[in-house]
Amino acid sequence: MKLSARNQFKGKVVGIEPGAVNAIVTLDIGGGNIISATVSMAAVKDLKLEVGKDAYAIIKATSVMVGID
Repeated sequence: MKLSARNQFKGKVVGIEPGAVNAIVTLDIGGGNIISATVSMAAVKDLKLEVGKDAYAIIKATSVMVGID
């Protein structure tokens, strides 16, 4: 897979919380780092995502927000 996005993180699916339209997919990318993404239920089905399967978090954003307590 070749993409222009530079922020690509290989991980393992550790959770899928299905909803009516979307699911929250959680990936463990190692080093104690977890990434969550909201994707459509159609994407979960099309990608055949399931807990334990390898997948990539691909991040392409034009802005990043930073916050503090």
